[in-house]
Amino acid sequence: MQILITGAAGFIGFNLSKYLLDKSNIKIIGIDNLNNYYSKKLKKDRIKVISKNKRFSFFNINLLNKKKLEKIFKKKKINLIINLAAQAGVRYSLIKPSEFVDNNINGFYNLIDVAKNYNIKKIIYASSSSIYGDSKNFPLAESQKVNPKNIYALSKKVNEEMADVFSKQHDISFIGLRFFTVYGEWGRPDMFMMKYLTSSYKKEINFYLNNFGKHTRDFTYILDVCKIISKLIFMRKNFKNEIFNVCSNDPQKLTDIIKKINSFTNKKPKLFKRRLQKADVVKTHGNNRKIKSFTKIRKFTSIDMGLKNTVNWFKEYYKY
Repeated sequence: MQILITGAAGFIGFNLSKYLLDKSNIKIIGIDNLNNYYSKKLKKDRIKVISKNKRFSFFNINLLNKKKLEKIFKKKKINLIINLAAQAGVRYSLIKPSEFVDNNINGFYNLIDVAKNYNIKKIIYASSSSIYGDSKNFPLAESQKVNPKNIYALSKKVNEEMADVFSKQHDISFIGLRFFTVYGEWGRPDMFMMKYLTSSYKKEINFYLNNFGKHTRDFTYILDVCKIISKLIFMRKNFKNEIFNVCSNDPQKLTDIIKKINSFTNKKPKLFKRRLQKADVVKTHGNNRKIKSFTKIRKFTSIDMGLKNTVNWFKEYYKY
């Protein structure tokens, strides 16, 4: 089997590629535009790690470039697509909303439009828990009404609607994954945990705790995410168009996470508390009953173990 993974230099794309290469005989074609939203060096380091495997090939391509995308499909026999390419960053969506329309909506359309011409029958793609907005009905279930409160979340809602239309018109099986605050090794430096760890080890960088630390997040460890996607890849059940929450169903207060990280590092950054930031959601807590039922994965990594692994990785990478 040969899989196309978009966003292969990203946090989830890299970890999934590495996991599949280690655990199976799958060949992976990775594409990424290596944009500068966050550290290009980190992205290149990720690609360097997985490029050591001969079953991985990488192409620096933007999904907006349809001609280059088509060349990959002509050159390679692709059996399945996993679309993890997207412009990330809820707060960044307030600054450059056009980036989210271009990359998340138009890019996704280009990918599907090319895929249908090459008889691709299964596409797994990233959605987001942010699609629910500020709900008060927890835990959040897939059947619940969604209410995006920023352009990033809206772009993911459009992706889900686009998948629904294409699944009916072109007989393509779509699986949308609503990720809830994924964390772990090789994590994104613009996200809470990596920002906190960076501030802990680099005293000149202040850490700003939003909403005075009153946020609650359903943290989902990256290894669990990889296991779930792997199960969905090999699942024989035919999906027409399905949406799954990918979450631990174990929400944590940010203040408790900070205490746990401090216990692993014996360090504390310069911490400044500030009010709720525009576009932020106060609480996320997903219901994972559906994904557990379909994949038969019952046990998720404990927050203590996941944090310990993350901190240990960060210490090594920080030295490097």
